[in-house]
This record gives sequence, structure tokens and C-alpha cells, in this order.
Amino acid sequence: MAQTTHDWTHLEPRHVLAGWLHQAITAAFPDHAHQPVTLERPKDPSHGDWATTWALAHAKALKQNPRAIAEAIRRELTPHPWVAEVTIAGPGFLNIRLTPAAKTAVVPKILTARDRFGAGKPRAERVQIEFVSANPTGPLHVGHGRGAAYGATLANVMAFAGWQVAREYYVNDAGRQMDILTLSTWLRYLALFGVEIPFPKNAYQGQYVVAMAETLKQAHGARFCTATAEALLAGVPEEPPAERTDDDAAQQREARLDALIANAKRLLGEDYVWLHQFVLAEQLGDCRDDLAEFGVTFDNWFSEQSLYDTGLVARTIETLEKRGHIYTQDGAKWFRATAFGDEKDRVVQRANGSYTYFASDIAYHLNKFERGFDRVIDIWGADHHGYIPRMRAALEALGLDTSRFEVLLVQFAVLYRNGEKVPMSTRAGEFVTLRELRHEVGNDAARFFYILRKSDQHLDFDLDLAKRQSNDNPVYYVQYAHARIASVLREWREHEAGDAAIDETLATADLAPLEASPAALALAQQLQMFPAIVTTAAEERAPHHIAFYLKAVAADFHAWYNVDRILVEDPAVRHARLALARATQWVLKNGLQLLGVSAPERM
Repeated sequence: MAQTTHDWTHLEPRHVLAGWLHQAITAAFPDHAHQPVTLERPKDPSHGDWATTWALAHAKALKQNPRAIAEAIRRELTPHPWVAEVTIAGPGFLNIRLTPAAKTAVVPKILTARDRFGAGKPRAERVQIEFVSANPTGPLHVGHGRGAAYGATLANVMAFAGWQVAREYYVNDAGRQMDILTLSTWLRYLALFGVEIPFPKNAYQGQYVVAMAETLKQAHGARFCTATAEALLAGVPEEPPAERTDDDAAQQREARLDALIANAKRLLGEDYVWLHQFVLAEQLGDCRDDLAEFGVTFDNWFSEQSLYDTGLVARTIETLEKRGHIYTQDGAKWFRATAFGDEKDRVVQRANGSYTYFASDIAYHLNKFERGFDRVIDIWGADHHGYIPRMRAALEALGLDTSRFEVLLVQFAVLYRNGEKVPMSTRAGEFVTLRELRHEVGNDAARFFYILRKSDQHLDFDLDLAKRQSNDNPVYYVQYAHARIASVLREWREHEAGDAAIDETLATADLAPLEASPAALALAQQLQMFPAIVTTAAEERAPHHIAFYLKAVAADFHAWYNVDRILVEDPAVRHARLALARATQWVLKNGLQLLGVSAPERM
């Protein structure tokens, strides 16, 4: 048959070839035309550029030898301008080798699309991604940093792939932990005026609490010094000895803390609410600033307290009760979670009338769906994996479609310095903050290293490697490729191009001179993969694919740069190579931007 004459240059090779193969399969095996065609890149380049195992996968259904099936498909293939050769290998692999022109066709496409190359078509689906959502009870630590980097990058990738993405931070401003922080700050403040009691072991110990107390004193003097040590300790249980770590001792410490909080509320009166708001504003402001400096921003900061103020928590529990999913036992209200697959039922309202954290979490997720999001994605720490079944149970009990609810888990990050693990804890205040990490290794290294592994896998963060300016450091290696290209383009501008529009000039370059260079063709073919990588990273919620891909692009560029000089005397060769270099620069820049990493012009 005559060679097809369609303009394929705007399409992805994988999709083009899959459609081409499907036409042949339809002709050879019409009863199986509904079966999809998948293509993969062979691990060994000598086997070709793309391969399909369709013949092997359907041999049983067709009751034929897979090599015979592959041969039948090959006979029905029409000539294609991108395909140089189709061979059959092994038990029935169909291997496809592309023409050099097919590999370089992506270059003008990139130079035309520029910062939109790799972007997907807009989708109607509205997605909310809630991440970080750390209690505003202290500085963000390195564990929060990994969740922040993952959430922000996933949001970037999904938005770039076409989804309508809303980024949200859930502020836990209504719970006991905020009361503990308020008490901790007040006790440190009183100590500045000589009013001291043994500081609770299970209160917040960090230096940031002392700093807040000092800020309070500087701004308001002795206004909140309204208690004596005797008044503070009235009716408060004794602190168990420090060496006791058993459960009874832990319960005694918690009871002591609750008694101190109750006394603080009584002694401060209306000022307690002001003090609570002060510590919330201080810590939330610090968190917001820290994240913004890290390149992580949110469309909405949602207050837990607003759920109570609007009556949504009460309405949610009433709805569950009307649907028959709540029962009362020992004065408390229980959600019948076991009816929906959870391991046990859950208390939503205590006998004293107060609601549990779980009750407000149910209301919050109901609110998400009431706001009209088509998909709700929560990013939680891996230690919250047990919380997933109960939340799914609650949403199902409310009559919501739980397939629209996703929870992605993030494992903790462990820091290593000089080959040794950096010790960390939390309430004791002995943790490495996100700000300290950023100041030590820089935002770029922190963002890139956090994304290098799948989010639910353990991450060892090598501080020494992150600071190293060498090819061993992946972020340096990728950024250096971008800066290297920028240097070449500056030299070209200085000696030839002047103020000419680079992309418009190079987009029309004849790329035939690239076809004699295996390294150039390998790089061009790598660039073709970027849109598919973006799609995969978005659909699999796996932005680490982007980081690994950028390392591969940088490796292919450095390999090509070392064998083919770009600024040669021959203008045709020079322009072809400049076009490939510029296209590579755009892909590196676009990918780095998705990761929240800068693309430096000089290094």
C-alpha cells in the first residue's frame, strides 16, 4: 500500500505507533480489535526503539503460536514515515525501529510549545490536594518537609497534566494540642517574672516556646502575669518521677497537664482566648513563611475551628445518626465503623458532650465534597495508615463515593551527616527543622532529594551529598546541564544571533545533520518521552518519575555534548545542534519547575 501522508509531528510516538499497530491487528484479528495495544521501550537499544508483547498476551485466546500472530500483524502493517523497520524477536515480540527523522521531529515541537511542552489537555475534573496540615504547635521539621515537597510537586504535576488543582492546608486550631502549646507558652512567660513550677515533661519543650514567651513579655509586659505558683498548682496531681515510663505514669502526666490547662483557663479568664490566638498566629505565621520560602504555597488554609463555629460537626454526626450509623454506649456516641469494614467502632462524641478529632475529620471531608471537588486527595504521614479504613467507612456511611477519595502516604525522612544518623524527637524539642535543613543544603537540593524516592518508601537523606558540587549530586548534575546549555546560547548570541528570538530562529533549522550522530538521536528520543512521563507521574501520583527522567535527560545531554561540539563553523550543523540543545534546555527547565527547583543560567 502507499505510504501514509498524515502530519504526525504533533503526536506522541507511543500513541502514534499504538494506533498504527491497532489498525494492523484489526485487519488481522478483527474479533480482537477491542484489545488495547501497549508499547514499551526495550531495555536493550539494539532490539529497537519500541516493542509490544500483544502477540504473546493474546496467544492463548487466539489459540495460535505468538510468533505466527506477530507475523500476521506485521503483514498487515502499512508503511509509516516514522518507522524504519519492524522485526519479530524471541517468542513473539514485535520490535519497532524508528527513522532518524522521527526521533528529531520533537525538536521543533518543543521550540514551539516552550514552557508548555509536556502539558496535558485541560480536564474538567476538579481535584483538591490537602497536604502538610501539621499541627501549628511548633516549627516544621524535616518529616513535614518531605510531605510538603511531595504534595507541592504532585499538585504542580497534576495541574501541568491538565487537572484543575486546589491546594489546601487543614489547620488543627481547635484541639488539645493547641491548649498544651498555650499552657507551655504561659508557663514560660510566668517564669520570666519569677513565677515557676516544675515544667511538665509532656508539655512543649522547644526553644521556640521560650521565644514566644519573651515576645509576649516585650509586647505586653506583665499583663498576663495573673497567677501564683500556688494558684497554678491548685488541685493539680503530682508529676510522676522522671524515671517512670510506664502507662500509668503517662496517664498521670496527661491528667496533670489537663488540670494545669483547666487552671490556666480559669485564672486567665477571657485573656486565655487571646493567648490561644496569639500562639496560634505565631506558629501558623512561622509555618506559612517557612513553606513559602520553600516554594510551597496553598490556595486555602482551612480552619478546623470553623467546622464547630458553623455547626458542621454537629450536623455531620446528626446525619450519621439519622442514617442509623450511630449508637450510644456509656453516655458516649459511637460510629458503627465495623459495619463498613473497620476493625472497631469509633467514638465521635464523648460522654461530656465534646466531639473527638475523628468527628471533626469526618465533617471536614464532608465539607470537601460539598464544595464540589470531583476528587479529594489527602497526603498523610505513613504513621496514619490505620486511619484510612475509618475515614473511608465514615464517607461511605454518609453516602459518598469513596472511589473519589485517595490517601497517599509519606514515609519519614532520616538525615545522615558524615555517614551517621542525625537523632531527632518531637515534643522534647530536639528535632531538625525544615528551616535548618534548607539553610544547610539549600531549597533546590532539599526539594530534589525529597522527591527522589517514591513517597511511601523510606528516605535516607544524605546531607553531605546534597551539598556536594559534583556529578554525584543529582540536582547539581541536572542543573549543570541546564547552565551548560545557557552558556552555549550566550556565546552564540554574542557572536551570531544577537537579539534574535532564539526559539523562532531555531525552530526552522534543518535537523538532518543530527541524523549521523547516535548520541544526538538518543537525546532527541529521550526528549520525546517528557509528555508521557508527566502523564504517568500525574496518574500514578508519583512525581519521582520526573526527577529520575531529568537525570536521564542530563546524562544523555552530557554524553552528546562530549562527542559533538555545538558551535562549529558549518552553519547548518551549528543550527541543528543549537536547536537540539535549546529543546533540551526547555525540557530540563519545565521538569525542574514542576519539582520546585530552579534552573540556573550560570553555575
